[in-house]
Amino acid sequence: MTLRAHQLTCVRGERRLFRGLDFEINAGDALRVVGANGSGKTSLLRILCGLTQAAEGEVRWHGRSIRELREEFCRNLIYLGHANGVKDDLLAWENIVLASTLSGNPVTQGDAVHALQQLGLGRAVSLPTRVLSEGQRKRVALARLQLSTLTPLWILDEPFTTLDQNSVSELCRTINRHLDNGGMVIYTTHQENDLTARRARCLDLSLGTVC
Repeated sequence: MTLRAHQLTCVRGERRLFRGLDFEINAGDALRVVGANGSGKTSLLRILCGLTQAAEGEVRWHGRSIRELREEFCRNLIYLGHANGVKDDLLAWENIVLASTLSGNPVTQGDAVHALQQLGLGRAVSLPTRVLSEGQRKRVALARLQLSTLTPLWILDEPFTTLDQNSVSELCRTINRHLDNGGMVIYTTHQENDLTARRARCLDLSLGTVC
């Protein structure tokens, strides 16, 4: 299981964010993407997901372009963007059920409630998402990961932002379990000590040095 970025170049307007970017990650690998605001971290994740097309280069999944694979690639991917992406009018647990169903991984109400409880949202599972704090809304979005262990590739944009320390620790455990089971994680962060157990196969990519 391999994800390869081959000679990626990203241009926004008249500005080149990065060029000639090459890397490869395999089962059990985590890639941490760092860089200043505006360096192209979110743009890179969107290219890796197939949501944005690179100016040059391509992304390959198992040696094939993700533009050829399309739905097959999407079935192997969980992408959580910088925005929470939750529906305000749905209850917390309903958001998990809906998002999981749309991604082809249907779950029960009980599954959703358990996932939310693991992130400390036991009292909020039956509340409309619009009444939750920003940190709670973030945890609702991240609860999907608890139920996506069979989806190999996780791409996460600033997953630790707005979380308290207990939630950061639980998310670290979730990510590490996924990696231990042969999953792959690519994530952006502004934090230095986000993964509590540093791993031999946790790679760093700084976009500030690629142009």
